[in-house]
Amino acid sequence: MKRLRRRPLKDAHAEAAAFRRRALVSFVLVTLGLMLLAGWYFRLQVAMHEEYRTRSEANRIKPRPVVPARGLIYDRNGRLLADNVPAYRLEVVAEQVRDMAATLEGLAGILPLSQDEIERFQAARRATRSFHPVPLKLRLSEAEVARFAVNRHRFPGVDAVPYLTRRYPHGELFAHVVGYVGRMDADDLQRLGDSRLAAFSHVGKSGIERYYEDRLRGEIGYAQVEQNARGRDIRVLNRIPARPGHDLFLTIDAELQAAVVEAFAGQHGAAVVMDPRNGEVLALVSLPAFDPNLFVNGISHADYRALVDSPSRPLFNRAVLGGYEPGSTIKPFIGLVGLELGLRRPEDRTFSGGAFRLPGQDREYRDWRRGGHGWVDLRESLAQSVNTYYYQLALDIGIDRLSAEMAKFGFGRATGIDLSGEASGILPSREWKRSARNQPWFPGETVIAGIGQGYWVTTTLQLAQATSILAAGGWRHRPHLLRATQRGFGTEPVPEPQPAPERVTANVRHIEAVRDGLVAVMHGPTGTARAEATGLDYLIAGKTGTAQRVTRRGDASLNLDELPFHLRHRALFIAFAPADDPQVALALVVESGGSGSRAAAPVARRIFDAWLLRERRE
Repeated sequence: MKRLRRRPLKDAHAEAAAFRRRALVSFVLVTLGLMLLAGWYFRLQVAMHEEYRTRSEANRIKPRPVVPARGLIYDRNGRLLADNVPAYRLEVVAEQVRDMAATLEGLAGILPLSQDEIERFQAARRATRSFHPVPLKLRLSEAEVARFAVNRHRFPGVDAVPYLTRRYPHGELFAHVVGYVGRMDADDLQRLGDSRLAAFSHVGKSGIERYYEDRLRGEIGYAQVEQNARGRDIRVLNRIPARPGHDLFLTIDAELQAAVVEAFAGQHGAAVVMDPRNGEVLALVSLPAFDPNLFVNGISHADYRALVDSPSRPLFNRAVLGGYEPGSTIKPFIGLVGLELGLRRPEDRTFSGGAFRLPGQDREYRDWRRGGHGWVDLRESLAQSVNTYYYQLALDIGIDRLSAEMAKFGFGRATGIDLSGEASGILPSREWKRSARNQPWFPGETVIAGIGQGYWVTTTLQLAQATSILAAGGWRHRPHLLRATQRGFGTEPVPEPQPAPERVTANVRHIEAVRDGLVAVMHGPTGTARAEATGLDYLIAGKTGTAQRVTRRGDASLNLDELPFHLRHRALFIAFAPADDPQVALALVVESGGSGSRAAAPVARRIFDAWLLRERRE
């Protein structure tokens, strides 16, 4: 028989005591939790009320930048070179579009949409909230706006929105001076060094637009916009107006600029025209050029490829960046150096027999005229462009003194013009060759440096500045393009201050001796460019130059004018006029033009006529 076990009796007093202990602990924990919660609420609502209130307001009220109107650009006479014009762009709000693919296909049926535009839209849409508008097509024509307006009901979420866009009314004419604006990108923000400028959609990419970006863009304003929790705008609470950019008045003369382009008659090259009295650049031309309007709202891949792949390099600013051997245009300055150093007097003569040799060497350095020019002084050496005179003079000066003296005219360094990326060229010297090529200097290199060949590289702008020094009686002015600025409509333009001119030479007799030789080039019976002075009623002081691309050495029968276009010599010309009262100076190069007297001098004559004869009519 199974034995039954006795069950222990419960201790009611012990269980009641345990319950009371547990209840007390729970009460204490709940009380502590409530106290902590109350303390936290006190901290939020009382102790840190102002801080969290400010944070809340910051989440509710967003500052939205208001982009100012970009400053306008004018020529010296008030002709508009860069404008802001009203235009329309097509914008899409993605959340209001049910079928994006069908909408784009439908829009393409009434408006031309390129693949580039669609790809840019899709990329921007992925990076933007769905309730924010995204541009699909910029710069709609009036006909396109009208076609869309008729079909507007078919495309919910799509609208034509007005805005201001940059326009260059003269197209290619000022492409390398004014430059252009383009869409802001990460590289631009890094260059400008201010993340707040991301509010601007466009920024200056080249020319004046780039150099004076900080003046042209103006100051951003702000609108305080109240938003809901999802970031949608509710209302505008306050506005801080934007300040438009400065309007710029350039030294450029639009009529002269057009006349210079016309004077080239379709040839490639560059020209810089200056006022030698103050350094103002009256015209700066690089040919061929391009239409800057293509870049404003994003150039297509096809158009950009055509510009980049063109062998004529229309995007390249030949006047400021292009490097050329100066050829015989360097001779007036070397002649002046010989006078300044006391190595020559104007009446001193050198014999030209057709070829020059260094002592103990068989190599010949030729004159351009077979048989030479006979005995010539400074005046005739310039009039006839006699190489032998300058071979010997350069050798007498020596390369060390020659490079030091020529640096005073601005060769081998940037002029400081208000355009970005100016080239400095090459001033031949012993130090330059050692650092660039790790080679010693040879006497023969000094000889050819005397006629602007060898290692010489100058820009058209440097030649124009040096020519202006001769025209200004030995004073060097910094070439500049900005004449005045204006802040706001109706205010007076404020002249742009310029650095004081520097004295290069104080000996007026030496300047006059060189000037006489340059006048003989145009008006003397032996002058190399005398044919271009026919019918002139004013004096021109000028010098032709030819930068050789190939040589006749070994083939005397070679006809340089029958060479392929790209192998022909570069024709250069420097001049100022009127020679007795200089008002304008210029330097120009005609690429593949042949000789300076036949290709470049006629261009200069047409430029002088356009400026001086117009002033007489006025």
